[in-house]
Amino acid sequence: MKNIISSIALSFRIWILTVLIALIGAILISFILDSLESSIRSYIFFIFIITIVVTIPAFLALAIGIPIINNKEITWYKKILNLFLLILVIDVLYALVVALFDINFFNTNDNYFARFFLDFIVTVIALFACSFIAVLVSLVTTASYFAKESIYNISYSYLFQQLFFKTTKTNNIMDYEQQQTQPTQAYEQPLQQNNTSNGTNSILIKGIITGVLILVMLVPTFFINSLINERKDRQHEVVKEVSSKWAEAQTLSAPYITVPYLTQFTDTDGKVKNLSTSLILLADNLDVKGNLFPEVRPRSIYKVLLYKSDIKFEGTFKTTWPADINIANVDLTRAKLCFNLSDYKGIQEEMFVNYNNEKLMLSQGLTVSDLGEVGLSTPINLTAEQLKTGVAFSMQVKLKGSEQLHFLPLSSNSKFDISSSWSSPSFDGNTLPNEWKYIDSGFNAKWKFNRANLPFGTVIKAGTLKAAPVAFGVSLVQPADQYNKTTRSVKYAILLIGLTFALFFIIELMQKKPLHPVQYVLVGLALVIFYTLLLSISEYILFDYAYSIAAAATILLITFYAKSHFNNWKSASIFGLLLTCLYGFIFILIRLEDTALLVGSIGLFIILALVMYGSRKINWYGNNNVAQNSI
Repeated sequence: MKNIISSIALSFRIWILTVLIALIGAILISFILDSLESSIRSYIFFIFIITIVVTIPAFLALAIGIPIINNKEITWYKKILNLFLLILVIDVLYALVVALFDINFFNTNDNYFARFFLDFIVTVIALFACSFIAVLVSLVTTASYFAKESIYNISYSYLFQQLFFKTTKTNNIMDYEQQQTQPTQAYEQPLQQNNTSNGTNSILIKGIITGVLILVMLVPTFFINSLINERKDRQHEVVKEVSSKWAEAQTLSAPYITVPYLTQFTDTDGKVKNLSTSLILLADNLDVKGNLFPEVRPRSIYKVLLYKSDIKFEGTFKTTWPADINIANVDLTRAKLCFNLSDYKGIQEEMFVNYNNEKLMLSQGLTVSDLGEVGLSTPINLTAEQLKTGVAFSMQVKLKGSEQLHFLPLSSNSKFDISSSWSSPSFDGNTLPNEWKYIDSGFNAKWKFNRANLPFGTVIKAGTLKAAPVAFGVSLVQPADQYNKTTRSVKYAILLIGLTFALFFIIELMQKKPLHPVQYVLVGLALVIFYTLLLSISEYILFDYAYSIAAAATILLITFYAKSHFNNWKSASIFGLLLTCLYGFIFILIRLEDTALLVGSIGLFIILALVMYGSRKINWYGNNNVAQNSI
C-alpha cells in the first residue's frame, strides 16, 4: 500500500508540475510576443482548471506506468529513462490530438500535411520540455522512489551527473560522501562485468540527448519567423504610410461616355412605370502609350518604391446601338465624358480632354459607379450623327502612384504600350502582355484587346458592368526582398543545426572528448543567432552581402569554439570547411527557384553519404573488445 501511495504521489507531482510549467511558459511567451489579450490573462485560473481536466488521462497513465517501471529488475537510472520514454509516448498522443484539432477547426491553409507536421513537432517539443523540467525538478524524489531508499542527503548535481553523464552507474544510490571517498567501490560488480552494455547505453543516451537538443534548438526558429513577419509587416506599414501621402497604386480606365436612359417596367400591380438609369458608351478603338518614371524614397531603414507616369489616350467613340436599346429614350443632351482612377492625390496637374477638337477640363465626380467611386468627368456635346460617324478624343494624363499601375481595357479594340526604366517589372492582372522586352535597363510591354476577347460590348447598362476581372498592368518590384529570402533560409534551420550537431557528435566519439549538452546548446544558439544577424544586416545592405557577413561570423565563432574544446586545429578546420560548404549549399538553394527541390535532394543525398562514410569506423558499442564484424 505504501508503494502505491508513493507512486500516486510521484505521478501527481510530475503531472501538476508539468501543467504549471506549461502554463507559466505560455504566459511568458504571450508577454514576449504580446499575442495574448489582457482579457484572456484575467481568466488564467479557469484556463488552468481546464488544462487540469484535459490532462487527467496523462496523470492516470503516469499512475499506472510508474509502478510497472519500478517493478522491473533494472537500475534506478534506467527506470528514470523508461519514465522519460513513457512521458514521451504520452506527449506524442496529446500532440496528435492537438495537431488534428488545429487542422480541422482553425487551419484554412491548403498545405494540410505541412501544417499538421509543424503543429505536431512543436507540440511534442513543448510538452516534452515541460515534462522533462518537471522530472528534473523532482529528481531527488524520483530517484529515491526508484532506488527504494532515502537519498535526500545527496546533492542534486551528483544525481544529475550520474543520470546523464556517467558511463558507469550504481544499482543503489549510496551516500554522497562515501562515493567521493571510495569512487571505485561505488559501482556494483554486475555493471563492471558488462562494460560493453554501459558504453552502448552511454552512447545511446548521448545520441538521444543530442537529438532532443536538435529539436529544442528548432523552437527559437519559430520566434525568428515571427520576428521576420513582424519586420515585414513594419515595412508594409511604412510603404502604406508613404504611399498614402504620395498616392496609392493606380488603376486607370479609358475615357467613356455616360448618358441618361429611360426604361419602362411593369410592377406587381400591372402598372407601367418609368425607370431612369444610365448607359455607358465605350470607345470603338483606343491607343494608349505611357511611360513610368520610378522613384525610390528612403524612409527610416526602408525604401519605398514610387513612380510618376505620363500616359496618352487616343481613340474614337463610334456606337452601334444594340437591339434592346430604344434610342428615343436616350438623352444625349446630358452626356458626360468620364475617366476613372484610384487616388486623387496622384493627379499632378489639371486634366484636359480634347473631344471633337474641343479642349475640355475634367473635374471630380462621376455619374455611375460601375468602374469605381473615384474619377473625373465633364459635360460634352453629343449627337446621334457623331456617334454614327465617329468622334475622336485624346487626353494626356500625368499621375503619381506607388508600386502598381493597372488599366481597364474599355474599348472594342485597344492597344496599350507601356515603358519604364525600372528593370524588375512584374506583369500581373487578368492578362499578360502580348509582347515584352527589356530595353536600356528597363522594359517595354504591349497588350492588345478586341471585342472577341472582352466580356462586354460598347453599350452597357449601368449596374451590369463588372470591370475588375479584366484589369491588367505592371508592378514595379523591388528585387532585394530580404524578408522572403530570410524566411527561406530559416526553413533550412533543421538541416543546418542537425548536421552541425551530428558532426560534433561524430568527432567527439572519434576523439573521445565529449561535449556537455550546454556546449551543444551554445553552438545551437550561435547557429540560431545567424538568422537574426542575417535579418538585421540585410535591412541595411544587399541580402547576398548580409548572408556572407552573417555566415562568416558564425563559421569563425564555431570554428574557434571547436578549437578551444578539441585543442586541435585539424578538427577545427574540418568544422570550418564543412560549415562553409553547408552555408554555401543553403545559399545556392535560396537563390534557386524551380530547381531548388532537385538540387536540395541531390545535395542531401551527398551529405548523407559523406556522413555514413565518415562514421564507418566509429565503435558505436563504446568498447575496443567488440568485434568489428559483430554488427
